Amino acid sequence: MKTLFNILKYALLLSVSGLLMWYAVQGQDLSSIGRHVREADYTWLILTMVLSVLGYFSRAYRWKMQLDAARQKTAYWDVYHAMMVGYLANLVLPRMGEVIRCSVLQRTSKVPVQISLGTVVTERVIDVLVLVLLLGATLLLDFNTFWSFVTDNVLGGRYDELARNRTPLLVAAAIALLLLAGLAYALVRNLERLRQNALFNKVVAFAKGLLAGVFSVLKMKNKALFLFHTFFTWLVYYLMDYLAFKCFPATYSLDMRAGLAVLTFGAFGMAAPVAGGIGPFHIMVQGILLVYGISKEAGIAYALVVHGSQTLLVVLMGGISFVASMIKSGRSARQLAAEPVAVLADVE
Repeated sequence: MKTLFNILKYALLLSVSGLLMWYAVQGQDLSSIGRHVREADYTWLILTMVLSVLGYFSRAYRWKMQLDAARQKTAYWDVYHAMMVGYLANLVLPRMGEVIRCSVLQRTSKVPVQISLGTVVTERVIDVLVLVLLLGATLLLDFNTFWSFVTDNVLGGRYDELARNRTPLLVAAAIALLLLAGLAYALVRNLERLRQNALFNKVVAFAKGLLAGVFSVLKMKNKALFLFHTFFTWLVYYLMDYLAFKCFPATYSLDMRAGLAVLTFGAFGMAAPVAGGIGPFHIMVQGILLVYGISKEAGIAYALVVHGSQTLLVVLMGGISFVASMIKSGRSARQLAAEPVAVLADVE
């Protein structure tokens, strides 16, 4: 029954991706999208893929540093191959890739899944913090562009009316504050009862694990190197998006602030719980490029080419890593692919 439930769950997620992709292209001129794709200068795209490979190498080294700090000595290539297998799995099974890479590492380097999964949680927390900083930087550096787009297109010219009559906004803010205060009071009042609830205890334990994971980074011997690889990884992501502008005549003249915006909101799209970010990434990138005056057709063409090239790269590198991990662990492809399912069931 659980297997059937998982199949239905992932089939639903794939269906959501398909619907979002349909939403992204509906009402648009498909021939115009095709023209933008054909006119692309793919020399720049090759450069972004080379940078992406360097980014994967750097990210794998950063993960190895976390494992070393957790007193789990592993070979670099075992860590790299496990990470790439996880990325490959995420193209089909969202959220499961993180568990799969920990399972692969257990088979190739004998690292306990609990420990490696804790380092992955830490990695995700750090990435979220970086993403929040990038979001703040994006809005501050190009505030006027975003504000003009919101007032002209989202509010539909009603900003002046709202500015003159702030009563509805003040009432809404007061109601929100009252609801938050009521929620906080209810939590404090029923804290003892909540502590007897299994779900509440899981949430608390998860939150403590996140905090413990974040502070575990402080135990690293070479924190500066860890910060460098974190910075370098996100710099690579940024350069990939910015240099990809040069592929298309429509986006060629976009500046570096637009590249930062695409990186930030594109990352939010990739974080959505769907296979490989398919759908959410395209909608987010298309929407951001629309803010900068790029047509929907040119925006979706950019998103399709960038996402498609990176997907092909993950398939190639992840496939090689899957074979390498299979050989190292001495297991068949069926065994290596099936074992993480049991691990995921235990984690959940």
